[in-house]
Order: sequence, then structure tokens, then C-alpha cells
Amino acid sequence: MRDSLKLSVDKLRWVCDEDAFEFEDTQGVPALDDIIGQPRAIQSLEFGLKMESHGYNIYVSGLSGVGRTTLIKKHLEELVKFAPTPDDICYVNNFKDSDCPLTIIIPGGKGVEFRKDIDQLIDSLKDEVPKAFEGKGYEAEVSQIAQESQKQQQGMLSQLEKFATERSFAVEFTKVGITMKPVHEGEPMPPERMNALPPEERKQWETRRLEVQSQVQGFLKASKELNKNTRERIDGIKHRIGHVVVGGMVDICSEKYEEYPDIVSYLESWKAHAVENLRDFGEEEERARAQAQGQGPQMIPMRPEPDLDKWGKYRVNLLVDNSGTEGAPVVNETRANFYNLFGRIERKSYMGAMITNFTMIKSGSILKARGGYLVLNALELLTSPGVWESLKKVIKHEEVRIEDLGEQFSVVPISGMKPDPVPTKLKIIIIGSNQIYHLLQSKDEDFRKIFKVKVDFDSRMPVAKALVDFPGFISTRVREEDLLHFDRGGVASVIEESAREVDDRHRVSTRFTGVADLVREASFWARTGDSKLVRREHVEQAVREKRFRSNLVEDKIRQIFEDGTLVVAVEGERIGQVNGLAVLDLGDIRIGKPNRITVRTWMGRAGVVDIERETKLAGRVYQKGVLILSGFVGAKYAVDRPLALSASIAFEQSYDGVDGDSASSTELYALLSSLSGVPIKQAIAVTGSVNQFGEIQAIGGVNEKIEGYFSICRITGLTGEQGVMIPAANERHLMLNEEVREAVKAGDFHIWSVETIDQGLEILTGVPAGEADADGDYPEGTIHNLVRERLGAYLVGLKSQSEAGQESTTADEDQTA
Repeated sequence: MRDSLKLSVDKLRWVCDEDAFEFEDTQGVPALDDIIGQPRAIQSLEFGLKMESHGYNIYVSGLSGVGRTTLIKKHLEELVKFAPTPDDICYVNNFKDSDCPLTIIIPGGKGVEFRKDIDQLIDSLKDEVPKAFEGKGYEAEVSQIAQESQKQQQGMLSQLEKFATERSFAVEFTKVGITMKPVHEGEPMPPERMNALPPEERKQWETRRLEVQSQVQGFLKASKELNKNTRERIDGIKHRIGHVVVGGMVDICSEKYEEYPDIVSYLESWKAHAVENLRDFGEEEERARAQAQGQGPQMIPMRPEPDLDKWGKYRVNLLVDNSGTEGAPVVNETRANFYNLFGRIERKSYMGAMITNFTMIKSGSILKARGGYLVLNALELLTSPGVWESLKKVIKHEEVRIEDLGEQFSVVPISGMKPDPVPTKLKIIIIGSNQIYHLLQSKDEDFRKIFKVKVDFDSRMPVAKALVDFPGFISTRVREEDLLHFDRGGVASVIEESAREVDDRHRVSTRFTGVADLVREASFWARTGDSKLVRREHVEQAVREKRFRSNLVEDKIRQIFEDGTLVVAVEGERIGQVNGLAVLDLGDIRIGKPNRITVRTWMGRAGVVDIERETKLAGRVYQKGVLILSGFVGAKYAVDRPLALSASIAFEQSYDGVDGDSASSTELYALLSSLSGVPIKQAIAVTGSVNQFGEIQAIGGVNEKIEGYFSICRITGLTGEQGVMIPAANERHLMLNEEVREAVKAGDFHIWSVETIDQGLEILTGVPAGEADADGDYPEGTIHNLVRERLGAYLVGLKSQSEAGQESTTADEDQTA
């Protein structure tokens, strides 16, 4: 059986047939126009992009490097050409409530024109308003009103003075107000004289003073009303002129945009505010006039005004400008934080406070992608504060609110600017892993409602398809990056390495980032060797060099084995000891290394005790494997009697913890060796999981495990007895390197393929496992017979101890009685 289960060299690696290619080199192979190996993803993406119903956003899942971003980019480039250009978005001042700026949506390209028209309108008014108030007609009307007002005021003053004189009082106007003084015989009466008058006479003076005072108050009230009327008349003239100047210009602008009601309504408010605040357009001229009249220059403030553009409230904040956009926009947001996505309200520091206005509102990626497509990274969405929940609101309500992130988390309400929400409809594409997709599906009830399309990228493709598509992929990379062309051997070698990447001779990897790197590096080594084409040896050199750059840890592990620090026997025989195989995945490289597994057994009822599990160094999958092992032993040997067994299993010199079930068959071999007393050949390393029926199951990393053990055996010297025993199900995964294949070919190293524990026992021990007869008995001298006899002896021993214990207890009770 040992020789029949040994694998020949031709089964250790799939070699791509170069004669399958009809070309001599990739110069004769046309470049590819599409992604290869992803028919399911392409069909799903096309559906998701064209489906316009609500909620049909797209989640793209799969491993990195399989072409997710490339496929999305290519399909979007084709799709957006025929899509309409989205509207421009403007924010304008709300003249009724400046804390709530208004949104204006205008067809794409019109936003720039609208902003330019408003700027020109402001510039025109800055020239025309001062001119209108410098005309002789305006000055004449104002002068006439002023003269009339002055004449009326003079008449009221004369009446006041006459009234006061008749009552022997003089009225004087001072800086602090109006004073009244008593007059006697044309001269002011001093206070001393007033106080010397008889009481009756003083009382008469007081009465007349009160009468004059009442008249003064009436005069002041009438003067105030007169001034008010005068100002209103002058303001009326200003409004009339303002309506003529401002209204005329604004009306012209309104006629241009009459088909956009929001703009027409905004311009009406704009006009009304401008007419009410004509000084906004004539302040500089008034200052110049004041200086010319000798009033002197205005005081210069200690700090500049916060908004140097005093006409900013009249301007247009063009938030999104699509004047240069052809078709629908495509935005790939690589930094998906809150403000980059939803926009922000900027602020300036002024006099110790932070101020803002509508012109400081900035758009985010969602508004830039409005009417188009937005590509996001799933991990960034979920790890950036406030982003995921806010994004869901945008999708559900189809509007974007630009606000501060702090407003969502503040317990105390924060007053600030609250711009109008912007109606928004777009297609969102999220790129992420399968783990994140399943997490959102199970934990977020909204996710399945708003991301109804999954585009799942496969990490593998059939070899037959690769033979057709890989030459085109390599040709594309060569032409786009000015690399050397590949001959048939070079192409075949690339396909073989891609198959090894996924440990499958019938599949190749679709992670084309790695394949492209191999193409570049092989071209480099070919150029270094002055070759005109990339051949098989150059690809193999690129693989070796890449591994050399990353395998320092592997060399250190070999040194530890060579120094004897880690003890692994690769020759001789031992009872209850076998070499297991493990894989260290370091990200850019996987390393196989052997581990000595030992088992000790004795009479008892503790069952199988795993030291790794008891010391909490074992993962859950590993623990499952140990429990399966216990199930096999119980079902195999304890159907008709109790299992009287205590056993301990240990990974010797293992300190970092273990996981996975690939060592479960290895542990079972060591356990059966310990129970039967039959030694195991230490030259043979073992990998494979086992089920409760004793069937050997496939494991991962089979190539790295074999090559790792081979390198250790080569250090101590190949004896011709060494090798590795693998599950038969892993034969299709063998893609071993040339060194191992040459050693197998020379008979210095061997690979065995087994399907059951019984086959493995015979290879490891040289003793048949044995098959049970109709009575359930095994032939003498077989492994299962020896194990059953040992367990029977344990059971007899336990019964003897139990009976002796009972007799001792009875004797003690009789003595006590």
C-alpha cells in the first residue's frame, strides 16, 4: 500500500502546455478591452448602473486586486457619455433670514452665467447709483424739501419765542437742549432776585414757566415730527430714484431668467433689499463728498471688516459648476470623511469670534456627483464619525443638508447657519470586502433597502479560460507600460504561477494586481539579462527574487532548526510522536514549518486532554478538530464497553497559539501509536484533517507545507525515506517548486496521498491498520487490535481499582460498627 499511494512526479505540478498557444510571442496578441474572469460581476454591474429605481445602489465586494475599480471605471466611462449633464447648484442670500441661505438649481453651465450677470449688476449699480444722486434734479428736490422744512421750523420757533416773551421768558437753544430764563424790563432776572420776590409773585412766575415749558415740549415734538416727515420725503425721493435705477437693471436680468421661477423670486427680493439699502452702492461717493465739505476723513477701524467685499450679500455662491462637465459626473472620493462627502460651512476669526455667511458654504463629493455616480470605500464610510448614518439619510430622503458634524452629537442646541437642503439623486457605488457586506446585511436593517445590487468579484477563474485571456492581459500590460514581450514559455509560466497562487491546478487567480507585478518584474530581469523577449526562466527568476526579498523570517526559522533550538526528528521511529505541518501567513509570503506533536496515554477516565486548549493557546477550529478526534476513538473502540482512557496531546515548543484543524489527523496518528505501542517513522510529516469516520479531508497551504518540510530535511540531509503524507483531496492543489520535484524524481523525497486514517497508519508504521470482522474483532497484530487490547486492559485495571476501593470501604464500615 505504501508504494501504491506514492505520487509520481507528473502529479506534483500542473505544467501549462505551450503548444496550446498559437502565437510565438505577445506581439501577435491583441490587447484586451475588458476585464477578464468576471462574467458574473460584469453582468451585475451593468444591471446596477442602468437600474434607475430608488434604492438600487451598488455594493462591490471581493478581494483587492481583482479589478473592482478598473471595471467600475471602464463601465462608467462608457455610460456617462450618453447621460445628461446635471444642473448647477447655487446658494444665495436669504434677505429675510440670512441664517437660512436659499438654494437655486439651474441647468448645467447656467450657474457661471448667472453669477457673472449678478456681478455685472453689482458693478453697474456701483456706478449708476452715485450718479443718480449727483444729478441737479435730485439736489433741487432735496433742497426744496429742506427749505420748506426749515421755514416751517422757523415759524414754530417764532411762535414759541412770542409765547415765551408774552410771559416774560426768554428761550435759548444750547448744546444740551432748550433753556428758559425769566426776563424783567428786558433783562434776565438773576436767581437771587427771583428768590426775594413775595410768595404770591413767585407763584405767578412758576405758573408762567410751566406754561412756557409745556409749549417748549410741544415745539420739540412738532420739530421731531417735522424732521421725520422731511426724512421720509427725502427717502421717498431716494426710493423713487432707486426703483428707477435698481429696478430697471434688475428687471432686465429677471427677463433673462424668466423661465426659472426661483431666480425671478430671488431677484425681486434682491431688488427690494438693494432699494432699501442704496447706501451699499454709494458709500464711497458719500465719504468723498463729506471729505470735500470739510467734515474730515472717516475713522479707520482698528481691524479690517470681517468681509472685505461689502457687496458679498448680493453675490451668488456657485456651489457646483458643471459648465465643463460632459455627461454625468463620476466622483471617486478617496477620503470619505464627513466634510469631504457632505460639504462644510467655513468660518473666519474676527474680534475673537468665528463668523460666516452663505458665500463660505462649500460643496462635498455627494453634491459634485449629483445626477451621476459616486464611488466610495466601505471601510472609510464605517470608520469615519457620522458618515454612514448621514449617507443613509441622503439616500432615503434624496437631499443633502450641509451642516456641522458637531450639531449631530451636541446635547445643547447650537445656533448657526442652516442652508436650504439640496435635492439630490445619484448612484452610489461602495467598494468593500465580503465581511463588511455580510455585517451590514445582518446588522443594519436599512442596508438591504438602499443597496439592492451586489457585484461580487470572483478571485479565481478556470484554467481553460485563462489560456485564452491571459496572453491578451499580458500583451495589454506590455504595450501600455513599454515592457518586453513574452514568448509562449513566459506566458505559460505566468499562468502556472497564477495557479499556484490559489493552490489549484484547475483554477488561476484573478487578482491581476499580482499578475501585473509578476509581468513587470519578469520584464525587468529579462532586460537585465539583455534578452529581447521574456522567457520562462525570467518569470521563474522574478518569482525567486520576490520570495528572496520577503523570506528573511523563513531563513531564520531554518537556522533555528539547524541549530537544534527547535527539535524535529526527521529519521528514526518514535511511539506517540509525529511531525505535523503548519503554515505561517505573513501577508506577502506563506511559510511552511514542521511541529513535533506528542501524545501520552494512561489508564483513567479523563478522556483526550489537549494541552493547547487547556492553556488557551488553541483557536476554536483547532478545538473542534480535537473533539472530532475524541468522537472517532469513542465510536471505533468503545461501542460495547466504556472508554477507560486518559490522554494528553501537545504541540511541542509552540508558544504563539495554534488554530485550524489540519493537524487533527496528525494528532490521531500519534494517539493510536501511543495506545498500540507501534512506533511512527519520523521521516514522514503529516497534514490533513479527519472526520469522525476516519476519512482524511483537504487542508490549505499544502504546497508551502511540503516545501517547508523539504527544506528542513535538506538541512539534515535527504535519506530517501523522507516525505510528506497529504489528503488525496489535495492532489489537485499541488503546484510544487522544481527543487521538490527533482528530489522526488531522484527518489530522495516522497509524497503520499491518503483517503483514510487506516491508509495513513500503514504508511507511517508499516503495520496494517486492520479491518474488523463480522464480530467487530480485528486481526492479531494490527494497529486497531493492539489499541483495542490496550483499552481493554485499561478498563480491567479501572474495574479492579474500583472493586478494591469498594472492599476497602466495606471493611472500614464493619470495623466502625
